[in-house]
Amino acid sequence: MNRSLLILYGSETGCAQDVAETLARQARRRRFHARVVAMDDYAKEHLPNEKLVLFVCSTTGQGEEPANMKKFWRYLLKKSHSEHMLQSTLCAVFGLGDSSYRKFNYPAKKLYRRLSQLGATLIAERGDGDDQHYQGLDGALLPWIDQLWKNVHLHFPLPDGVAPIPDTELLPPTYTLTFLDAVPEAPLLKEPANAPGEFDLTVQSNTRITAEDHFQDVRHIAMSNDSDEFSYCPGDIAVIHPQNLPVDVDQFLQQMEWTHLSDKYVHIKPTEQDKTLPHGWPEVILFRDLFIKHLDVFGVPRRSFFEMLAYFTCNPDHTERLREFISPEGQDDMWAYCQRPRRTIAEILFDFKPLSLPMDYILDLFPVMQPRSFSIASSLKAHPHTMELCVGIVKYKTVLKKIRRGVLTKWLATLQPGDVLQRVRIVSGTMNLPPPELPLIAIGPGTGIAPMRSFLEERISMNANDNVLFFGCRYKDKDYHYKDEWAQYAKDNKLQLFPAFSRDQDSKVYVQDMLRTHGAVVWDLIEEQQCKIVLSGSSGKMPEQVAYALKQIFMLQGGMDAAEAEEYFNTMNKTGQYQEECWS
Repeated sequence: MNRSLLILYGSETGCAQDVAETLARQARRRRFHARVVAMDDYAKEHLPNEKLVLFVCSTTGQGEEPANMKKFWRYLLKKSHSEHMLQSTLCAVFGLGDSSYRKFNYPAKKLYRRLSQLGATLIAERGDGDDQHYQGLDGALLPWIDQLWKNVHLHFPLPDGVAPIPDTELLPPTYTLTFLDAVPEAPLLKEPANAPGEFDLTVQSNTRITAEDHFQDVRHIAMSNDSDEFSYCPGDIAVIHPQNLPVDVDQFLQQMEWTHLSDKYVHIKPTEQDKTLPHGWPEVILFRDLFIKHLDVFGVPRRSFFEMLAYFTCNPDHTERLREFISPEGQDDMWAYCQRPRRTIAEILFDFKPLSLPMDYILDLFPVMQPRSFSIASSLKAHPHTMELCVGIVKYKTVLKKIRRGVLTKWLATLQPGDVLQRVRIVSGTMNLPPPELPLIAIGPGTGIAPMRSFLEERISMNANDNVLFFGCRYKDKDYHYKDEWAQYAKDNKLQLFPAFSRDQDSKVYVQDMLRTHGAVVWDLIEEQQCKIVLSGSSGKMPEQVAYALKQIFMLQGGMDAAEAEEYFNTMNKTGQYQEECWS
């Protein structure tokens, strides 16, 4: 029997890819030849020939499919496909999402339905991983995986006399790492060319725009690229690859007793023909640069890290504890040890010393650093050949009273003019501008102002001056981002400005309060002038509170009852008159 299994993933931050790799390891233990491929990298015309396909996809934006799934999804939607196209294919789908969003796991739900329409046999109920579960995605993933393999076994039983590879046996490595005695030839060191839509950007400025005594450091970062091909639209997103700071990496290498290897070149080679190096990696790299540019050793790990680490501990008690962490019964203990205090990989490795880690398994143990997405805060019409970002530097204190900093923003804060950000990818956002003749209401509290600045600069450059901005922050004098620009636009009659400062008075005032205060203006723009509303910011309570404020305006100013206001708001969402892009 053909025991070939294909795992296709759509991933934005690496979570879905991590789940796909976990499924592949479990498939290999069941004697399958497992291939793991991003959906857009797969030769789609071969899909009807596959016997068993597992799909794993995350959710991005407001119910959108991830960037490396979009082409594959468009292919599946072709009307020319027969309803029997996948009649010989067995499938299962697991989605990753967050139930605090209205369009929870929409890509997985749509994919599951479309596969059924194309005749595929779905051998498991759709799995819906939820970040809101107290165990995170694992709360739904672990029981789904358990049932999946039971169902797979019914269709693909092992031959007589063949047993699964036990969990206690280490599988072969995915890559081999060979240290080189001499400096390699230049072609081996050369990083692959940028893919279409990727650009190298040179830092022009990196300026703190919050007061020095404010608790949060927010940066305005301007970068440039002189290529004629460099282009983006208002509302687009910059996807940036982070780096670890060299001083931190040197300390980590010292902890691992690898300092003597820092300046050695290492040749990385996949162990299987259908496996390739991650995008953007050269074949040969300095060992130190592998950790500076590519491997995430200062992030909080996922469950799969503990699964792999258990093979390399020298203390049996440590091994037992790690295997308890990855068991369904040990999820609470793992959460208390790792997720709640936000323990990093480096800290966990220190806790579980001594280790015996063969070099070939480094890339199986340490996750690849994933890119981060930021809304672009500028318009090319206002700033030719330039991209600007508005970035909050992530810094917080854990329950262990330790200061944590976000890997990417910690690095961004150190950038100096002349530094180059490599392979910055431009992707379309989920919001877009209305025609110039229609008014725009932009709602952007905090760093949610980034895409609003992009929209407003673009419109004002086009002499579309019927614009309204609701901005929210804590203090007028500390974190009122771009206040001089807004004041000048308002003075020039290009913008109506309604700021909300939540801490400058005894009672807190937020953007939703300012919407209600100016409800008559908002209602006239919506109903009489068919304006567009765009919202960006944190995905906590704010989007729901803004939606509630708008429905209150519909009732008070438009004479609707609650049901009519709800229907009116839903229609605005469906037609695109109201769009939001929020993040957790």
